[in-house]
Amino acid sequence: MLALIKSFGLKGLDGFPVQAEVDLHAGIPSYDIVGLADTAVKESKERVRSAIKNSGYSYPVAAMVINLAPADVKKEGSLYDLPIAVGMLAASKQIDYHSIKRAVVLGELSLNGEVRKVNGLLPMLITAAQQGEKLFVIPKQNAGEAVFIEGAEIYAVENLRQAVDFLTGAASLEPISCRSWQNDVKVNHSDNDFKYIKGQYAAKRAMEIAVAGGHNILMIGPPGAGKTMLARAVPSIMPNLTFDEALEVAKIHSVCGQLDGFIYERPFRSPHHSATMVALTGGGNKARPGEISLAHNGVLFLDELPEYSRQALETLRQPLEDGVITVSRNALSVTYPADFMLIASMNPCPCGNYGSATAECKCSAAQIHKYLNKLSGPLLDRIDIHIEVDNVTYDQLQQDDLAEPSSAIRARVNKARNVQMSRLASVGRRCNAQMTPADIKKYCKLDSSGAKLLEESFKILNLSARAYNRILKVARTIADLDGAQNIAVKHVAEALQYRALDRKYRV
Repeated sequence: MLALIKSFGLKGLDGFPVQAEVDLHAGIPSYDIVGLADTAVKESKERVRSAIKNSGYSYPVAAMVINLAPADVKKEGSLYDLPIAVGMLAASKQIDYHSIKRAVVLGELSLNGEVRKVNGLLPMLITAAQQGEKLFVIPKQNAGEAVFIEGAEIYAVENLRQAVDFLTGAASLEPISCRSWQNDVKVNHSDNDFKYIKGQYAAKRAMEIAVAGGHNILMIGPPGAGKTMLARAVPSIMPNLTFDEALEVAKIHSVCGQLDGFIYERPFRSPHHSATMVALTGGGNKARPGEISLAHNGVLFLDELPEYSRQALETLRQPLEDGVITVSRNALSVTYPADFMLIASMNPCPCGNYGSATAECKCSAAQIHKYLNKLSGPLLDRIDIHIEVDNVTYDQLQQDDLAEPSSAIRARVNKARNVQMSRLASVGRRCNAQMTPADIKKYCKLDSSGAKLLEESFKILNLSARAYNRILKVARTIADLDGAQNIAVKHVAEALQYRALDRKYRV
């Protein structure tokens, strides 16, 4: 007998329908699986055999052929264990086939019949629901990913026996309750609050501007000045996630197997400087997302920027400009979202004290030149804000008064972001950093004083066209934080302060 069980596969961040065709016929007992299955799929034979026996069913003694259609698309992972097992039971007439053929079935099986979590379930559920599927059976450990899928009945099962009993009507299950989006999950940021950062008023102001507009920022300063502490406090002032943003982030983390429930906070990724290019951008045999995609709609923090390989840093140029990264392999090309806020930090020289007001630099001009030239001009051009962070004085460290708390800064950031979202909603963008040249021309108009100041600075600092646009974006964000409808000359002046550092430190 032939049984057809509906399932789904994954390509990049999109699901595609897969049909597990199980055929049993007379002949020497055998198990053949076809349909461009990878090793994990082929190894399902032993998992399915043990799961069926240990769940109280009889393993079919027959010649078995399992085809995963479409046969010309590669299938990966262990998520086809459950549909294959259900198909075997239906094909061997141990359960009624007609009662199960409507459901989309996904899940890995353990040897004792337990249904285990699978990666990438969320994007598969979203695609399947968009294609009109209404009934799903998924692992219970994946239930948290399905709470916001509307218009579908999704049932979470713990083991093969429970899945079969539900599908055949022998037992009832309650579907996963669909919830409306409310970002009310509170994450404790008490250890990384801006109120504990002594001094660094200019750096904290620059960080507020960067977060409010989604701008990339580079901190330059000696060791121990507080650059890492400032970066790690950023999640405490990040604006609230919208549902669309949370869904994008959750899909990426689901594919990587890093989704536990759902996403309520913007991601903060901090890869070590020894990370390879593939680890940062994504790739490998399965073209999986890298750190820059895992940081989508959040923060990518690169500490000690010049210590990363030149090749790895140069691969950041496309995603910093376009907000996406394309991973190409021999038989696969996948585009992942990578619209992140880059926070980078670096020392001004190998010893770290060049330009410091409190310590003496012992590096030669050649050493400083070699160190700084690890960063290319095109990469620095894509970083909107450059801020100098110097050592904190003893008197500042001894002050008992706490600085402004993150909650107050976050309130201003949220207010500015709401203004930007309202302004850019018609063109599908969320913050000033995402503005195109057309948006800049429309929303970043300058008065005569501001235009004159920018013209003079453009010539003196020898700025590029890209830097010109980024200055206007930062000025627009400063005006939004100021509650101003138009960009004034003071907003342009402050934005220009954050573009001079790369010229100061170029030897």
